Amino acid sequence: MDTTSIEHELSLSVIVHYLVQAGKLLYRVQRHGGRVVVLLQVEEAEKKALSYAGDFGIERVSLEQAIGRVLREDIKAERDQPPYNRVMMDGIALRYESAFPLECVGLQPAGQPPMVLEEGRVCVEVTTGSVLPEGADCVVPIEHIHLEAGMASWKGDVLPQRGQFIHLRGADRRKGDVLLSSGQHLTGPALAVLAANGMTHVHVSRLPAVAILVTGDELVEVEASVQPWQIRRSNDYAIMGMLRQHGIQEIARFFVHDDAEGTLRILHNILDMHDVVVISGGVSMGPFDFVPRALEKAGVQQIFHKIAQRPGGPLWFGQGQEGQRVFGLPGNPVSAMVCMARYVLPLLTRASGGRECDAVMLRLTGPVSRLAQRTRFVPVQRRGRDEAVPCPVPTSGDFMTLAHMDGIVELSPGDVDADIGEMVRFYGWS
Repeated sequence: MDTTSIEHELSLSVIVHYLVQAGKLLYRVQRHGGRVVVLLQVEEAEKKALSYAGDFGIERVSLEQAIGRVLREDIKAERDQPPYNRVMMDGIALRYESAFPLECVGLQPAGQPPMVLEEGRVCVEVTTGSVLPEGADCVVPIEHIHLEAGMASWKGDVLPQRGQFIHLRGADRRKGDVLLSSGQHLTGPALAVLAANGMTHVHVSRLPAVAILVTGDELVEVEASVQPWQIRRSNDYAIMGMLRQHGIQEIARFFVHDDAEGTLRILHNILDMHDVVVISGGVSMGPFDFVPRALEKAGVQQIFHKIAQRPGGPLWFGQGQEGQRVFGLPGNPVSAMVCMARYVLPLLTRASGGRECDAVMLRLTGPVSRLAQRTRFVPVQRRGRDEAVPCPVPTSGDFMTLAHMDGIVELSPGDVDADIGEMVRFYGWS
């Protein structure tokens, strides 16, 4: 069975028999009016979407632009680290066998070539980070000695040890060792490694250009006056915010009324200029849901449409002729954000070449009812390291409380409710 959303006038029993006989327990079957609808299961929808993730290529960026990006090359140590025998404490450098008192014959500051420690009862004053003078094999901290009139006397309780407070050359890494691996996210410490090894530019995963298209006659601009039968646009801001938190910067927002020809025209323009298209609204089964047909006319291949989940069941996913990834999200705000967290962001993570993290499992702090035939997604507040406080919303249009939530948890279908303490999978807003 190649099609993932089927609306044929076949009998329900025939379809169920076929799916069971084929061993494909990946679908849910339901009636919608006089039609039979086969819905893809959540796990299979995820698998299909991720199989089309691909990547967006590689680009070379400056060190200043690399923060938060995904590395696409191995970085090797330019030289031994540390590159010299490094003094770890302010104090004096001496030969271990030397007996106090010692004559202080000079100062070895950081950033200067190494002095030579001559034979005899002599020492060199040293600073933290400086190179160890040649001939010295011990550093004594300043608090353990008394310096007066160029002479150093011992005032510590424990005798010094050979090699103490010396960070030996190459103790951390040897020249040629791999310091950063391809696929690693570049954090502040990672940028320090790049800088310390002379990397002014680095190869990283190219970030996609993303278009957000919002549809609906009921929508008005944020700054516009609003009639009682209208609502201000908000989904595009939610989607944009989640993408930016995910590291995506090149984002363009578009709006179209519920108009078939207008939808097709704007889709043609958007597809020509973007790697990923995220559409909000117009993907369900109403008389003004023009998006699926417009996408088909625009040459976008449907991969699946409709999933056995709530909220977010009408999700549409496809691929454009140039490899564009296209998501059609339901227009209800909670549904849109659920689908972003569950499908869109994971695809972008895989396409970026980053390392995919293991599933985050949290422990429910309260009971939550399941749905018999569909996966249920419930907003939660994350508490501590591993707890999820469930905060169900009455409808998929009620998004005013989501700003206080950290993400959603996934409850598999079933007849037994999820109880306190059950471990559930968590998806964050970013």
